[in-house]
Amino acid sequence: MPTHSAVPTPARTHPRRRTLLALLCAAQFMLILDVTVVNVALPAITADLHLERTALTWVVTAYTLCFGGLMLLGGRLADTLGARRVLLTGLAVFTAASLACGLAPNAGVLLTGRVAQGVGAALLSPAALALVTTAFHGPERARALGVWAAVGGTGSAVGVLLGGALTAGPGWPWVFHLNVPVGLALLVVLPGLLPRTPAPGTGGGLDVPGAVLVTTATAALVYGLVRAGDSGWTSAATLLPLLGSVALYAAFATAERRTRTPLMDLRMLTRRPVVAGSLLMLVATALLISFFFLGSLRLQRLDGLDPLRTGLLFLPVALATVLGAHLGSRLVTTAGPRACTTAGMALATAGCLPLALLDAPDPWTTLMPALATAAFGLGAVLVTATTTALGLVTPHEAGLASGLVNTSHELGGTLGVALASTLALATPAGFTTAFTAFTLTALPATLTAPLLIPRGRPHPPSGAHGVH
Repeated sequence: MPTHSAVPTPARTHPRRRTLLALLCAAQFMLILDVTVVNVALPAITADLHLERTALTWVVTAYTLCFGGLMLLGGRLADTLGARRVLLTGLAVFTAASLACGLAPNAGVLLTGRVAQGVGAALLSPAALALVTTAFHGPERARALGVWAAVGGTGSAVGVLLGGALTAGPGWPWVFHLNVPVGLALLVVLPGLLPRTPAPGTGGGLDVPGAVLVTTATAALVYGLVRAGDSGWTSAATLLPLLGSVALYAAFATAERRTRTPLMDLRMLTRRPVVAGSLLMLVATALLISFFFLGSLRLQRLDGLDPLRTGLLFLPVALATVLGAHLGSRLVTTAGPRACTTAGMALATAGCLPLALLDAPDPWTTLMPALATAAFGLGAVLVTATTTALGLVTPHEAGLASGLVNTSHELGGTLGVALASTLALATPAGFTTAFTAFTLTALPATLTAPLLIPRGRPHPPSGAHGVH
C-alpha cells in the first residue's frame, strides 16, 4: 500500500471545476441516453434494415454488454494511464461509432457500431467520474456526485422521450447522429479544461490476464441475463453462460490474488461503503430502467400509443427523477445516507404497489403517476449509492471505485430489463406479474437499507488527499 506523510497535502481545487463538471455530465448523459434512446426507434430500424428478431435484440444489448463488460477495465486504465487520456480516447471512439451507426446500411454495420459505442463508453464513463471525484473536495464533492447521479437517473428517462421525437421527426438515424456534434464539441473544449496531471504509473504494467477474465465473465453474465428474456431462466442458453460467468469470476479472483500488479485490489470489496454503494446502484438501476422498459412497452403494445406520445408521457417521470436526485444530493449530507436511502426505496415500493395490485391500470391516472413516484425515490437512491461508494475514496483509487459503481449501473439495467421482458410477455397479467416482482425487490431493499448503509454522513476530507 502507498505511504502517506503525517501532514496532509492540500487538495488543489480546479479553478473551473463547475464548468468541467457540466461538460463531463454532458458526456455521461450521451452514454446513458444511448441505453434507452433506441428502444422506441426499433420498429423503424427493423423496417429500414430488415432486421431479424435476433439482430433486433442485439441492437439494444450489444451496447450494454460492452459498456458493462469493459467498465472495470476502463476504470483501471484511467488509474494507470491517466483519466484525461482515457476519457478523450473513449469520447473519440464513441463519437465515431455513433456516426457509423447512423449511416449503417445493414445490420452488420449497425451492430459493429453499437459494439464500438460500448467500448468507447466503457473508457469514457469511469474516467469522467474519476475526474469529478478528484476535482471536488469536502462538501462540494458530495454535491458534485449528486449532480452526476442525477444525470445517470434522468438520461434513461429522457432517452425514451427523445427517441420518440427523433423517430417521428427526422428519422431513426438521428438517434445516433445527435451524438456527433455534441461529441465533437466536447473534444474541442475538454482538452483545455482537463487537468494535466501525470499518469500515476504502476511500474508493473497492466494486468492483461485479469482484464480478459473479468471482462469475459461480465460479458457472459450480461449475455445470460439477456438470453433469459428470450429463452427463459431455466434454458441451457441462459444457464450455461450464467454458470460460466461464475467460474470465470472465481478464476479472476484467484488470478488477482497471485499477480503482483492486479487489475483490481480485492480488498476494495471488503470496504463496506464501496460494496453498499455498488449494491444500491445495482438495485436502483434495475428498478428504474425496467420501469422505463415496461411503461414504454405497455403504452405502445396495449394502449396503442405512437412513439412520440409514449415519449411525451415519460416527461413527468424524467422530471421526477431529476427532482429526486436533486433533493437526495442535499439530504445525503444533512439527514445522512441511511435516511435518504430508506425513504427513497420506500417511495419506490409505494410506486410499484398499485401496479402490482391492478390488472389494467389507467395510463393517465395510475400508471404514469405511480412510475413518477417510484422514479422520484430512486433518483435519491442513485445519489446515495454514488456518494456512499465514492465519498471517501483516495485519488489513486477513484478510477477503480467509479468503475465498480458504473458496472453496477449497467448490470442493474440489464438484469431489470431481462427480468421484465421474461415476466411481462406484453399481456396485462404479465405486466402485473412483473410489477409484483419489482415490488418484492424494492420492499426488502427498503427494510435492509438501515443495515446496509454505514452509519453517519459522507464528509470527504476537505484539505487532503489521503486514506480515510
